[in-house]
Amino acid sequence: MFHPLRVAEIERLTDDAVAVTFRVPPELRETFRHVPGQHIAVRRTVEGKEIRRTYSICTPASDEPTLRVGIRLVEDGAFSTYALKELSAGDTVEVMAPAGRFVLEPRPGRFVGIVGGSGITPVLSIVSTLLARQPDARFCLVRSDRTAASTMFLEEVADLKDRFPDRFQLVSALSREEQQSGLPSGRLDEARLRELLPALLPVGAVDGWYLCGPYGLVQAAERALRGLDVPRNRIHEEIFHVADDVAEPAAIEPATTESAPTGNAASSLGATPALRTPAHSTVTATLDGRAGSWPVRDGESLLETVLRNRADAPYACKGGVCGTCRAFLVSGEIRMDRNYALEAEEVESGYVLACQSHPVTEKVELDFDR
Repeated sequence: MFHPLRVAEIERLTDDAVAVTFRVPPELRETFRHVPGQHIAVRRTVEGKEIRRTYSICTPASDEPTLRVGIRLVEDGAFSTYALKELSAGDTVEVMAPAGRFVLEPRPGRFVGIVGGSGITPVLSIVSTLLARQPDARFCLVRSDRTAASTMFLEEVADLKDRFPDRFQLVSALSREEQQSGLPSGRLDEARLRELLPALLPVGAVDGWYLCGPYGLVQAAERALRGLDVPRNRIHEEIFHVADDVAEPAAIEPATTESAPTGNAASSLGATPALRTPAHSTVTATLDGRAGSWPVRDGESLLETVLRNRADAPYACKGGVCGTCRAFLVSGEIRMDRNYALEAEEVESGYVLACQSHPVTEKVELDFDR
């Protein structure tokens, strides 16, 4: 469900990025209370076409939520262009309640964030909340940006260094510019991270790794961590940008069967040959306590089928990135084109992304309420 929120402030962060703060009225404070690391979906209509985008919340979690998101300009981006060039304080934007599972509830321990570009946004919320609420927590932030001028939230990160000098460690890398101190110029690829991370901290003692940013950086960081024997359940990922090339999809069966997939869902794509879509398939979906069954048209995703009949079906990006359309696969078998949102444990438990799912069996049942 979307709520109209008034824009309280727009702050220019870089030449191509802004921070947008929304005013949350008292009656919606509970609705918009967020867990550190979550995102919101925004909606606008352009020439009769509905556009939805997701943006991560950068502010710390609090009893009186401050809803502030970072938005970086994307080439031909329908909402980011509007946000940077037209949106003004006082305007109203339709906003969905916070969602997402790339989160860290404050607890004692040692944590690390590896981020690229605008991937700093959710991690900024995570680290600022963690250090303020949990005195027995430490956080190391490894960030990669193109240049110093393109770096988002410089002041906020500098403030964390001043407030928590003994518990916050910052390591910065610029891929297109030399800096006076810190790492030499260049990308943070797998080989570089495998050498860098053990020199920074005791890798085996880290309780949680939070990787966020472009697909290439997140995958390189995951491979580096696995090469350093970091358990998969300690690695948490959120992808911000994904290339158009997609691996061959794999079939996924309900978690109640013995053949349910194991391991990282995104890397499991292509693990088995794609199965042929049946000529006639039906999807049964439960949403907000109501169930319905509808035929799946040729080439449709299961989300598209549900949306034709239930306009309130949850979605935002339709690209397998945000996880808003997550549903539980009750019965049947599907193939998922791509998955950059669900953790391996979620896939193993039977969850799928409806926007990327296509039926393999004649009957498929989803539950959006679980």
